[in-house]
Amino acid sequence: MSIYQFGKRICLLFLSSSYKVEVIGRENIPEDGGVLLCCNHISNLDPPLLGSYLGRNVHYMAKKELFEKPILKWLLPKLHAFPIRRGMSDKQALRTAMTLLKNNEIVGLFPEGTRSKNGQLQKGLAGAGFFALRTNAAVIPSAIIGPYKFRGRLKLVYGEPIDFTELKEARGSAEEATSIIMAEIQNLINKHQ
Repeated sequence: MSIYQFGKRICLLFLSSSYKVEVIGRENIPEDGGVLLCCNHISNLDPPLLGSYLGRNVHYMAKKELFEKPILKWLLPKLHAFPIRRGMSDKQALRTAMTLLKNNEIVGLFPEGTRSKNGQLQKGLAGAGFFALRTNAAVIPSAIIGPYKFRGRLKLVYGEPIDFTELKEARGSAEEATSIIMAEIQNLINKHQ
């Protein structure tokens, strides 16, 4: 068993015993092909929650500073995380994500770029829209509806894939694509709150 699979089992055990997790829309995740999983960000526990309930592996961008800590530098790549420099264009991180999507992997992304301090959905960064327009990956909006309170209810919602055909044909911008993604995430939050 890989470290990723072992970590996933531990996370699933922890999450299932700590919270009453309701998973909605798991059938919206394609069984194969590239998938861009875009979700709101309210806690450090979001990445394990988003990926633990799926059969497929999920790769995440994580802030570069985490990879500077000795244990995490070794562990994070084994958990399918790769570094990104926040606040600037990081071409290496973009290339890594593009390659993963083209190789039919799932990339988990939090378009807000950082955790929301008040739990409200913040403006999304253009990176999510860039990947949506530059790859053929299925773009799945997702929502975590909390809060993370011990034994409290948590909803994890995977929405239906967003069709970007028209925006691609119109040569729309990454910002426009991100706005569509964020609107779909907000719709999921409104519908399932």
